[in-house]
Amino acid sequence: MINKIAPSIEAALAGVKDGATVLIGGFGTAGIPIELIEGLINQGARDLTVVNNNAGNGDTGLAALLKTGRVRKVICSFPRQTDSHVFDALYRSGQLELELVPQGNLAERIRAAGAGIGAFFSPSGYGTELAKGKETREINGKHYVLEMPIHGDLALIRAEAGDRWGNLIYRKAARNFGPVMATAAKTTVATVHEIVELGAFDPEHIVTPGIYVSQVVKIERVATQAGGFKKAA
Repeated sequence: MINKIAPSIEAALAGVKDGATVLIGGFGTAGIPIELIEGLINQGARDLTVVNNNAGNGDTGLAALLKTGRVRKVICSFPRQTDSHVFDALYRSGQLELELVPQGNLAERIRAAGAGIGAFFSPSGYGTELAKGKETREINGKHYVLEMPIHGDLALIRAEAGDRWGNLIYRKAARNFGPVMATAAKTTVATVHEIVELGAFDPEHIVTPGIYVSQVVKIERVATQAGGFKKAA
């Protein structure tokens, strides 16, 4: 019987190895799997390459992971925001490597990994520092840059609900990078707020099929006064 429900975040992340490339869903603070990031911090893997749209906010979530000193490289689109002081300090001191990728290219490079595409040409970045060292080509009078897929050893994503086969649905903007990251990683761990019985999802409503998901962990959610949500104590 297929049952991908993990008993805990600790159990789901037990096999993460040093040197892993970790794809982390989320767009800023929308849909970021903060409980899984905390679990990765506790798990202790080192020398990580982290792929995310951003490079952390404040001192929690991804920023907290960076602060541990166990991330070697960040691949992202928007590394600096007003509260990205953890990334900023590490990068300026030479303790953290950065690969800057235009947002559309980032999504497409991840999608290409999941789709088995060897590489693709994109016009984004041509004639800039982002194209330095990369193959370029003129196609039908327009210049393009060759971009390579981004494969992950692990994807950490936040979904709204799932079943024991690993089928997932998402809540509004929390969908962002999660579905495409799930296809591009060897192992995908997802948190959900609800676990439903098999057959409860309309197949047309499933966003991430269970074939792309390795482990599902249920987490609690309680409303805050600001109208957001946080993990229950």
